Amino acid sequence: MAARLLIKGGVVVDPATKTDSERDVLIEDGKIREVKAGLWKQLKDIATIDAKNCWVAPGLIDMHVHLREPGRESDETIATGTRAAARGGVTTVLAMPNTEPPIDNPSLVAFIKAKAAAEAAVNVLVAGAATLGQKGEQLTETAKLAAAGVSAITDDGRPLMNSEVMRRALEYTKDCGLLFIDHCEDDHLSAGAAMNEGAAATRLGLRGIPWASETVMVLRDIALCELTGAPVHIAHISAARSVDAVRAARKRGLPVSAEAAPHHFSLADSDVETYNADFKMNPPLRSNDDVEAVREGLSDGTIEAIATDHAPHGPGKKALGLQLAPFGVIGLETSLSLALTELVGKKLLSRRQLVERMSAAPARLLGLKNKGTLKAGADGDVTIIDPHAAWNVEAAFASKSRNSPFVGRRLKGRAKATIVAGKVVHAL
Repeated sequence: MAARLLIKGGVVVDPATKTDSERDVLIEDGKIREVKAGLWKQLKDIATIDAKNCWVAPGLIDMHVHLREPGRESDETIATGTRAAARGGVTTVLAMPNTEPPIDNPSLVAFIKAKAAAEAAVNVLVAGAATLGQKGEQLTETAKLAAAGVSAITDDGRPLMNSEVMRRALEYTKDCGLLFIDHCEDDHLSAGAAMNEGAAATRLGLRGIPWASETVMVLRDIALCELTGAPVHIAHISAARSVDAVRAARKRGLPVSAEAAPHHFSLADSDVETYNADFKMNPPLRSNDDVEAVREGLSDGTIEAIATDHAPHGPGKKALGLQLAPFGVIGLETSLSLALTELVGKKLLSRRQLVERMSAAPARLLGLKNKGTLKAGADGDVTIIDPHAAWNVEAAFASKSRNSPFVGRRLKGRAKATIVAGKVVHAL
């Protein structure tokens, strides 16, 4: 008998099919079989999840996650990182390549895929490095990485400072039909700095990273996008002028997209009151004006996706303080709740727009034809969202690390259940 699961009585929110109404969802053999009101009346003796007062969405996709394996298993592993994803309602993650060693060859791609098949709680996609060793000098063999099954190319964590290398990387990525995910930072402007350049940095006596460190590279890579015709996806956009640049490029019809991290639409540099390194990330928390610009970009669709840039670091590393600790915060377990609280709760996004930013758009950007929707035949990945559930963020994370700036914060809304290929991998 086919393995079947019925999700009953929830409001199905599926931008791809323009559905936003109460329906039942039937999953059979890991695929969406049918979405229809009143299915529960027709089906007997079937496993059922009651989704009353909840939203039923295609599984959330996080296209920017650092799983740290191989090489930094003390901070995170594929097993722990994907359990954190499941708890946050995320059914698919794209693993960044800045591991130790970096994922710059097909054998390492195969290692990640095999490890994920054995240990991951959710779907794991792999991003390949743009340059060997992520040194920004010699390009990787993009075609071989594509044949090995990578879903994107990026040197995330490091910028490609050499414009000729960046141009060629875009050309090869375009030829292979892959998305280039762009870490935009002029590391000459940001070198030695720990947070945003502004009043908060001055008060704490720290050197700051100016907004221009991001924006000059955004502008350069928009120019290279126009030159090559290759799609460019701006990772973790944080500065108002960067948002303006992407908006203008998209109006001109260029294939430029962008993502925003929850910390960049939920916190500003004014929230950094001490030397607590859980508030240290790259790009840094920006000004209140920048936060408003990111929110506006998400609202009007300039920024197509929400992605966490989940970057775990063990407590010993973060204990070094704001100046010396590594950049990065975790986010998989709080991303959905922050978007519900800060964007939907403040009327900046509708529930359909939220699902678009966190599921449909990432699927489209990564070319995932059977994800990001609940249409018949799509993968049976589903996130059931309780928009009313209030909870306090505590340090008891599924992630192996605890470096979150949101510990102690009260949020409204969370994942009630996470389903991957018809299997419940998380439930409250």
